[in-house]
Amino acid sequence: MADDHNTRAADAPDAVLGLDIGGTKLAAGVVGADGSVRSFLVTPALVQEGVQAVLTRLFDLGRKAIDESGTDPRRIAATGIGCGGPLDPEAGVLLCPPHLPGWVDVPVTRLAEERYGLPAVLDNDATAAAAGEHRFGAGAGARHMLYLTLSTGVGGGIVIDGRTYRGAAGNGGELGHVTVDRNGRHCRGCGRTGCLEAYASGTSIAERAREAVAEAEAAGRPTALTGCSPITAADVSREAAAGDPVATQVWVATTQALACGITSLVNLFEPELVVLGGGVTRAGEQLLAPVRRIVREQAMGPAARAVRISAARTGDRVGVVGAAAVAFERIVNGGAA
Repeated sequence: MADDHNTRAADAPDAVLGLDIGGTKLAAGVVGADGSVRSFLVTPALVQEGVQAVLTRLFDLGRKAIDESGTDPRRIAATGIGCGGPLDPEAGVLLCPPHLPGWVDVPVTRLAEERYGLPAVLDNDATAAAAGEHRFGAGAGARHMLYLTLSTGVGGGIVIDGRTYRGAAGNGGELGHVTVDRNGRHCRGCGRTGCLEAYASGTSIAERAREAVAEAEAAGRPTALTGCSPITAADVSREAAAGDPVATQVWVATTQALACGITSLVNLFEPELVVLGGGVTRAGEQLLAPVRRIVREQAMGPAARAVRISAARTGDRVGVVGAAAVAFERIVNGGAA
């Protein structure tokens, strides 16, 4: 009897397949119940080829990730899928993501289930990233946590009482679209003005830097950013660290806008932790230190004292790890966080 029990335990599922659908790249990997990434593969999305071609490439990548993980396929319990919204996480349908032109009402979880023979779930990629950081990363053990990803856009996710919050229609947590200046810059993501995304995304940092360089050149003021083509957020942070006045101006405005948005969120949710991820956070303490200082100074007293602001730990694999975390949460653990 003991041998039978040991055999069943050895064969029990202990991993999931995570799939991440982006506008420029697709990623897949097998993730263990302890958060270990057993395989991780990336390929171009090539969205111009259409829905069927992209999904075929994604599912083939997932199959290759399983093969390269060294995991017995029988021990993989489910498939988690992360993608930008709008989407219906309960039905598993991509409604009309703007970064995937032509993807309207795509039943991606049903298609994944047919391909792999495993139950599948879909979630917003930023919500999934929050779940991943909460389960496996910087937020492990946190009861109340906010996650913001500063990348091409600014996405977000919320954990309340240890559970991932999704909102009434499954697309809640759009923290990048809190207003930091109601008369401010146009937000390419939602069409409104003054959103946090319009100031703290990598796209916005580069755009504002180009404008600042044009103004400096017109005024005859030199800047090291002139030699950067095209200008990126990484260029701005590097030259600001080196003391370039134009880059410093753009970087200071970025940290102030980010801190303004986070202060409002901290006052609203009073979390114990705010986790920042995405490519912009590669600047490290150059970004985090001023944001921490401003939030500490401007947030309401109890909220300011309660909160920590930390960098994400899941790195460039956050999409796959987050999708896997959602699969563990919603399928493997039956809805328990």
